[in-house]
This record gives sequence, C-alpha cells and structure tokens, in this order.
Amino acid sequence: MSTIVIKAENLSKYYKLGVINNGTLFRDIQTWWDLKRGRPDRHSRIGSSKYNQNTNGFWALKDLNFEIHQGDRVGIIGKNGAGKSTLLKILSRITAPTEGNVKIKGRVASLLEVGTGFHGELTGRENIYLNGAILGMKKKEVDRKIDEIIAFSEIEQHIDTPVKRYSSGMYVRLAFAVAAHLDSEILIADEVLAVGDASFQKKALGKMNDLSTGEGRTVLFVSHNMAAVQTLCNNGFLLNKGKILYSGEIDKCIYNYLNSTQESCPLKDMKNRTGNQNFKFTSMTFLDKYDRNCESVISGDFLRIKFEYEKKDFINMNNMIFSISLSDDYQKFVATFITDEMQTKNENLNNYFYLDIDELNLGGGTYNIRLFSSYLNTGIDDVCDCIDIAGTLTVLAGDFWRTGQNNRPRQEAMLKAHYII
Repeated sequence: MSTIVIKAENLSKYYKLGVINNGTLFRDIQTWWDLKRGRPDRHSRIGSSKYNQNTNGFWALKDLNFEIHQGDRVGIIGKNGAGKSTLLKILSRITAPTEGNVKIKGRVASLLEVGTGFHGELTGRENIYLNGAILGMKKKEVDRKIDEIIAFSEIEQHIDTPVKRYSSGMYVRLAFAVAAHLDSEILIADEVLAVGDASFQKKALGKMNDLSTGEGRTVLFVSHNMAAVQTLCNNGFLLNKGKILYSGEIDKCIYNYLNSTQESCPLKDMKNRTGNQNFKFTSMTFLDKYDRNCESVISGDFLRIKFEYEKKDFINMNNMIFSISLSDDYQKFVATFITDEMQTKNENLNNYFYLDIDELNLGGGTYNIRLFSSYLNTGIDDVCDCIDIAGTLTVLAGDFWRTGQNNRPRQEAMLKAHYII
C-alpha cells in the first residue's frame, strides 16, 4: 500500500465580496471605523466607492475530502471558476483554508503562474539558489543540481541576465526546470505550461512522467488541454463550483467533464434566420459515443449532433437537403456536411435526425455552426431555414494520431460523417 502524501478533510475556502483598500493599514482602519459608526468615509472621493458594503461572499471550495498517494499523477480539471487554482494555492500554503484541514507529507514545489517565486532584479542563476533556499535546501545541494537545471531550461545564454528582462516563455522554462529538478516530494503545476512552445510542453510532460514513475514524486497537474492531462495523469479530480463531482481514473474523469452539464441548444425562437420556415430547426444537442449529452469533444473523437425540427404537413423528408457547416473565429469554413437525400422510407414521426461524425479531426478551439435546409433540386426561393450562427462547438486539442502530442490531421479526414433519420 503506497504512502498517503496529501489528505484533505472537509477542506473549504470562503471569500468575502467587498474590500477596504486605501493604500495603508492606518487609513483602512479609519475607513472601517467610520463605516462602523455610520459616518461618511473620510477617505472617500466624490464619485468613487472604495468600500463595497455587500457582506455576501462565496465558497471557492466546499467540503473537499480526498487522498493522494505517493507517485500519483493527478489531473485537476473543471471549468474556469471551479476552484482549481484555489485548491493549488492551499496545497502550496499560499493561502489558508477557511474550514477543514489538509495534511501534506513532504516538500512541495509549485509552478502556479509565470514568475511566481522569482525576484525580477536577480539573475536566473541567483533565482535558482533563491528557490532552493525557499525549499529548505543547502547551497551545496543546489550546486549539484544547477548545471542540470540550466541545461533543461535551454536558456544558458541568458542565465546571468536579470529575469525581469526574460520573456514569458523564458520565465516558464526556467521556473519549470527549477521546480522539476530541486529536491521536493510533490510537484504542483498549474496552466503555466501553456505559455511554452510545443516542443517544451512535450519535454515538460515527459519530465513530469519520469519524476512520477522513476523517482516516485507526486504530481498535481491543472490544464484545460485534455490530451496533455490524459497523457500524463493516471487519476483525476473533476471540480465544479468548489466541489468534487468525480474522483478516480483519468479517462472517466475527462469524459465526465466533457459530458457533465450540456443541455440542448434551443433554436425555435432564434430571430437571426432566413427562409420560408416550412421546415424549421428547433433544437440542437451534442452527444458523445455513449449517447450522453456533452458540451465539448476531444479532437479526433466521435460526435453525434441531434437536430429536432418542425415542418408543415406537406413537407416530404425524402425531398429535403441539409447542410451543417463549421467555421472558425475568422469566419472561414473548416468543415461542411451535406446530404443530397435523406435515407428514409417513412415520414419520420419523431421529428428529429442525427449527424454522426466518426472522427472530428479539428484542432482545439471554438467553432461556429451554420444550419441550412432546402427542398432538393430547387431554387433559392425554396430555402426553408438558414441560421448563420446556430451555436458553437468546443473542440479540445487531442492526440488522434497517438503520437503523444497534439497534432492536426489531413483535411480530408474531416468528412467521415453521415446522417441518420
């Protein structure tokens, strides 16, 4: 049985909404005293309010209970605002919990944001010794590691330059090299690796994997890149509004994240549409390979889109043509799925049909969806329904060639799709 290195019991963090901020503690106390006595704030300016008397707050984390064992590679995923960064700050002892407690066995090296723990006036070399001292290491211990750290960071030419002159990429290279090579039992990495280029991201993920499997270090990794999380981690936490929705195997954790909250997208009352409305799209729903609702899809995975519709009685579905197009932020169409004829022998009393995309081989990003319907082999006057932006689809970067890194396929691979009615 492996050793438990992190154990949280009823871990909670509460933040108040509203601050006093006059620049000095003495003035803050004066403002607080004025407000306490019901008098005007002596430091307030006309037309401004430095103090929000709203006493409400919110729980960034609420009643978290979990255990992390030595050598685990744990991916922490969730939407923005789910509580991921707050959890890492508590584990890094940057902030204290409001309720509950967390027990940590071993030294923690954190990489929470670019430049954290660095002094801008010190050189890269001096900051390596500074970070070693923060971890409780002696100078001789850092001396043994420093050449390896500098080589890994690939910034040898600039190592004796003050870090205030570093680019964000140089910052993160050095910061990760320091965190990964100094003696700590637990490595915590937030989204900062997104700043580095593709080759360094791959190198960093390989290093974290080596630390865990080869040296028995525990790694906590936060990222919105599901391919990176899936490649590195063996277990995961899914956070939502400060609570753990799922804890367990990383593959199940990712699928629960992708399929957690998405409902159908209503189209019935959309105003930005053209056509005679004899046929009308009323809703659009994304489904995964398990036929569960999903809000995003990993690049290269199967995707089913369910369309519900209304039509006039005289409309025959055998004589309809549909076009579903995906475009990027620059309004460039990257994929279009067209059917010349619906393969049906009945009147489809269910009033819905599917578009099955066997492999959605698109790069990570958000894509706009355009819907079009018309009678078959007729003129433009017979357009039934056209919605230029019916909704958006979020695609998460994925490793669909199984090369261990995010990649983009040939364009013709995007057309493996068919309609089912």
